[in-house]
Amino acid sequence: MAVPEVKYSQLFINNEFVNSVSGKTFPTINPTTGEKICDIQEGDKADIDLAVKAAKEAFKRGSPWRTMDASKRAEYLLKLADLLQRDVEYLASLETVDNGMIITMSRGSVNRAVGMIRYYAGWADKIHGKTIPLDGKLFCYTRYEPKGVIGAITPWNFPIAVMMRKVATALACGNTIVVKPAEQTPLTALYIASLVKEAGFPAGVFNVVPGYGPTAGASLSEHMNVDMVTFTGSVQVGKLIQQASGRSNLKHVALELGGKSPNVVFADADLDYAVEVSHGALFCHSGQVCCAGTRTYVQEGIYDEFVKKSAERAQKRITGNPYDEKTESGPIIDTDQVSKIMELIESGKNEGAKLQCGGKRIEGKGNFIESTVFSEVTDDMKIAREEIFGPVQQIIKFKTLEEVIDRANDTEFGLAAAVITKDIDKALAIANSVRAGVVWVNTYGVVDHHAPFGGYNMSGVGREGGEESLSEFCEIKTVVIKVPEKNS
Repeated sequence: MAVPEVKYSQLFINNEFVNSVSGKTFPTINPTTGEKICDIQEGDKADIDLAVKAAKEAFKRGSPWRTMDASKRAEYLLKLADLLQRDVEYLASLETVDNGMIITMSRGSVNRAVGMIRYYAGWADKIHGKTIPLDGKLFCYTRYEPKGVIGAITPWNFPIAVMMRKVATALACGNTIVVKPAEQTPLTALYIASLVKEAGFPAGVFNVVPGYGPTAGASLSEHMNVDMVTFTGSVQVGKLIQQASGRSNLKHVALELGGKSPNVVFADADLDYAVEVSHGALFCHSGQVCCAGTRTYVQEGIYDEFVKKSAERAQKRITGNPYDEKTESGPIIDTDQVSKIMELIESGKNEGAKLQCGGKRIEGKGNFIESTVFSEVTDDMKIAREEIFGPVQQIIKFKTLEEVIDRANDTEFGLAAAVITKDIDKALAIANSVRAGVVWVNTYGVVDHHAPFGGYNMSGVGREGGEESLSEFCEIKTVVIKVPEKNS
């Protein structure tokens, strides 16, 4: 498959592609080759101000978007879904060149986005309140109303899928939105902006301002006319966004942050199946997944054999050109992330973990790291406590159910967890006791827009997906009416 032509590199504000106020640009880099793809217009505070102004104007009382029937909003979303599906091959190729995601996963990511948009389009005219029987001669009801202008700051690891999960929900609820895509991966957000315009959305409803976190992202987080910020990314940046909310207008903040998810394998599991599920749980997208199963807890009776088979599987994993349909892992997003991963690999060696395979950067063009497996990992090691976000599996031994529950919960995170066992009692004990937003039993990584997704502890605030996410993007208004007395 040929590398796609980049069609859009400007900001998208008020339904028009425009240059940044400053005229500055920044490069977006192909992680497979290390070469520049193109220069992108760099948004900062002045551009965020313009985008927020457009979004606020589109949300004001009497505007076409606010007065539109909810069923009509659904029609716009369904049209957008159709356009994404029409252009699935182009969008997938654009995602792969900018992100390094293998092409089969990129196609799946676009199709997931299509499903998300259609799902939330279906909710648009079904978001409603309740009648509440108060004591006395009173009539009480609630209304679900859109929050207003939404700031969406999206990550580089799943640019299309994560952005559209936020956008589809926000627009279905009747909000307007300003998207600040990750500076590493702005291309698909800009192309989708062109599809929003093609679908006929009113001006100002959807805006995209590429730029850097400390400038564009900070300006969006602190803006007095932004009513909510939804962010997916690191704990460090999530904290900064919450602080910005406190300094400005106490805007609502929804955060989906990092993880150090335990994947618990009991001795009664089918060994080969458990090895393969655990392999995918970690090495999917080169480990660049927030809910990756990075702490692989294996019961002592099968530990040695599990380690042996896991190392063999990792050594067979095909890492390379993400456009090759046979490739299983593509590159790491950028050189900064490569350096972080390599530092953590070295820390594992230095702290006494046993390197079973991998552990090196692959020579040549691009940001490639070998699939790496550590055994004899203990809970206090840096690689067992910090989010690596790379292709590094840590296999940790445990003895009993009670012990592994306590150890699984000994983390600042709480995004996901998994258990592989034939014993339903053990499975339910893990599911009911581990503090995580999602728990998978005999599978891993099923994240579906029909169900809520989010974390405990420092893995975030709020939920995306499912009916539950609608309340994140709405305000609930209570109306109480005094019922007049009957005339005597």
